[in-house]
Amino acid sequence: MYEAVGVKNINAILPPPQQPQPIDPALEEIAAMGMKPFQAFPGQDHKAHIDSHLNFMQSNMVQNSPVIMGALQKNILERISLMAQEQIQLEFQEELAQAQQMQQMLQQQPQNQQLVQQVTQLTNTINARKAVLVAEMVKDYMAEEEKVINELGSDPLIKLKSRELDLKAKADEAKKDYDKGRISLDTMKAMQNQAQFEDKQEQNEELADLRADTSLTKQIMSSEAALERQQMADRSKRHDFGRNFKKN
Repeated sequence: MYEAVGVKNINAILPPPQQPQPIDPALEEIAAMGMKPFQAFPGQDHKAHIDSHLNFMQSNMVQNSPVIMGALQKNILERISLMAQEQIQLEFQEELAQAQQMQQMLQQQPQNQQLVQQVTQLTNTINARKAVLVAEMVKDYMAEEEKVINELGSDPLIKLKSRELDLKAKADEAKKDYDKGRISLDTMKAMQNQAQFEDKQEQNEELADLRADTSLTKQIMSSEAALERQQMADRSKRHDFGRNFKKN
């Protein structure tokens, strides 16, 4: 695109990505902690790198971080493969030179079946030897890693830390159960309060009805008493009028 628009010095604008470079074991471990990629390179002291990584694996931080542990183990396996390849180059110098010559001949005689079979047989022999070397080195590495794990398991400080983590986990679980129980208790209390509120409201309504009935009864009784007094007064007036009439 830049070429199409006539831009010059494209590499200055878009520099090519920096290629990985060999670094020492400490920088590899720093990269592992920072979750940055790192790799093994031919010609390095792979044994020294592996020993450094094994020692670093003894730290609590690595033991508690599967990501860091996995990055270190990946690098160790890369180095095992390179060590096996370098060992093959020492053991099969003549065979490898012969295989290279056969490859050049195959380019000129691709139909030569005998030459194809010889190259295939030699390649299989070399690959088989490399597989044996890798298996032996991985076995040695696993034994060393197991020692590291066993040493961590027998360390009283590590055991104490592990015990603290177990206790913390149990405390967190107990707190969760307590919170769940408290929520249930709060729910029950809320239900009880609601029931009590409804009962009290119903009692208040009944009391209000009773008061209304009592007030009405009193009003009726008062009206009846007033009517009775009025009737008595009327009878008294009629009696007095009749008595006065007889006198006259």
